Amino acid sequence: MELPKMTRRDFNKSTTLGVVSLALSAGPAVRNVLGANDRMGVGLIGAGNQGRFDLSSMLRTGQVDAVAVADVYDLCVALTLDAPGMSSKTKGYKDFRRLLEHKDIDAVIVATPEHWHGIPMILACQAGKDVYVEKPASHTIYEGRKMVEATRQYQRVVQCGTQQRSGEHFQKVAKMIRGGKIGTVTFVEAWLTGGFTREQRKLAPPADSDPPPGFDWDFWLGPAPFHPYNRSRRGFTGFWETGGGEMTNWGPHLIDVIHWAMGVDAPVTVAASGSRYASQGLYETPDTIEVVYEYPPCAVSDHGFAARFSQHLGRGPDEHAYGTQFYGTDGTLFVNREGYTLWPAQATQDVWETFGPTQVMKGDGAAQHQPHVVNFLDCMKSRQKPNSDMETTHRSTSACILANISLRLGRKLHWDSNQEQISGDAEANKMLNEERRKPWNAI
Repeated sequence: MELPKMTRRDFNKSTTLGVVSLALSAGPAVRNVLGANDRMGVGLIGAGNQGRFDLSSMLRTGQVDAVAVADVYDLCVALTLDAPGMSSKTKGYKDFRRLLEHKDIDAVIVATPEHWHGIPMILACQAGKDVYVEKPASHTIYEGRKMVEATRQYQRVVQCGTQQRSGEHFQKVAKMIRGGKIGTVTFVEAWLTGGFTREQRKLAPPADSDPPPGFDWDFWLGPAPFHPYNRSRRGFTGFWETGGGEMTNWGPHLIDVIHWAMGVDAPVTVAASGSRYASQGLYETPDTIEVVYEYPPCAVSDHGFAARFSQHLGRGPDEHAYGTQFYGTDGTLFVNREGYTLWPAQATQDVWETFGPTQVMKGDGAAQHQPHVVNFLDCMKSRQKPNSDMETTHRSTSACILANISLRLGRKLHWDSNQEQISGDAEANKMLNEERRKPWNAI
């Protein structure tokens, strides 16, 4: 297929992009204190669809200037530089470390593939930048903890891309759950349905080939083990070395809602089962997974509660292809991005009559992504904790990563969240971190 024409003078002929040293100034950026009316310089690392969307949302606020863009694919940089609202002064780079050298950048968006979230985020904090990093927060639990430590050490504002935390109807639902609106909650389920079409399921792995012109495949792999270029591997969620399937793609959104509403930050046990049942050979991560979590006592459940995450092909039992549902002693509450529904508990019967609340309560969805971006920019000025801070999102992401570890090992895990260790399982604990290729093995 013919590639789109590269513009911005063929990305300045791509000849000015050299590789720079790993050494970065660990001191804070010059423009650390922002006033209410100050414009903020922003850099984008990872200029694919999500990265361009995040940047456009920030530009839409009228508060930021796009200073620089970095991506391993020249075409992505060129498309971003030529997007509506971009300045002719915005710089383009292949190596994100060049971008971090800019003193006029106050914040960095990290919208790379999953295995590339941790390293740029940590280096950005070291360079004195605030960070908006996409979910999942990290590729391993060890990496996530290092990201939390960097946030604190360099006193950075870090917003993670679990944008539902900034949606008004999600905030209302969390408040209702915590306020006892549906009583004691004993069980929560979250689900995601959908998947390959019939034709896609027939696909065999494509042959290895040369990468497209202007695409630095070795840099794209980065800390992951080297493989010859194969276009299927750019679907990074499908391979364990670069992703974690839908468990770490959609899972952080759905699990995060459970943690938030229930006032918990970690399960005590995790047990997962599943596989790739519909298609073999193209990807590694499962197309079907069922995870059961046990959580400790919390404010709305004195004796703890159980939770389940399901991802499978096909359609759901009703019109909701995804969502989170809370089952309480006084009602059941469903929520997703489109809205929420609360069903009261079954009406009480006393021989000849039925009484008690029976009216269903519904609410429409509210914007999430744009308010999330605005919350980040506001917190950059106030230095307050953003809605999806690094520690909180690290905990939600960790629950998803633990599910994948349980699946791959085929056994139940007992999680010590204080030590961030799997109790009595040395083999599983080795999977909390991973080997990284040089020169990306310093974290």
